[in-house]
Amino acid sequence: FPLFVPKEDGTAGLESAHHPFTAPHPDDTHLVFTNPQKVRSQHYDLVLNGSEVAGGSIRIHDAELQTYVLEEILKEDASVLNHLIEALQSGCPPHGGIAIGFDRLMAILCNADSIRDVIAFPKSTAGHDPMSGAPSQLPDVELQPFHVKVTSE
Repeated sequence: FPLFVPKEDGTAGLESAHHPFTAPHPDDTHLVFTNPQKVRSQHYDLVLNGSEVAGGSIRIHDAELQTYVLEEILKEDASVLNHLIEALQSGCPPHGGIAIGFDRLMAILCNADSIRDVIAFPKSTAGHDPMSGAPSQLPDVELQPFHVKVTSE
């Protein structure tokens, strides 16, 4: 998988194909600084019978590389993640993870027609969660660090 892809909104620049903490392929690390669109990533998917049931990645564990990716490639304010940068500066070892889509896996194993047949807390067709009342409104100040803006249709 590529580490970076052109921005979906069509504006100039790149965005993370997986997430901004995904490590580059070791053979491509030098390209991060010279030709980032050519960098392969270390993210992966687990597929069962043609359906993705898990995904994950090896994370960047070098503070300088993480700061460069955030600020120079993704044009993000790395100070928002200062706690992460400080942890990486302390000598964080290489690490990774994987997240299993348990509901999707159960739907496949149970041969269910729909994931909604096995999901513990299904949403309504409108995306409303009757158990938690989600979604709810957030103030603009909480959305700003994530570059999210809510507009009416």
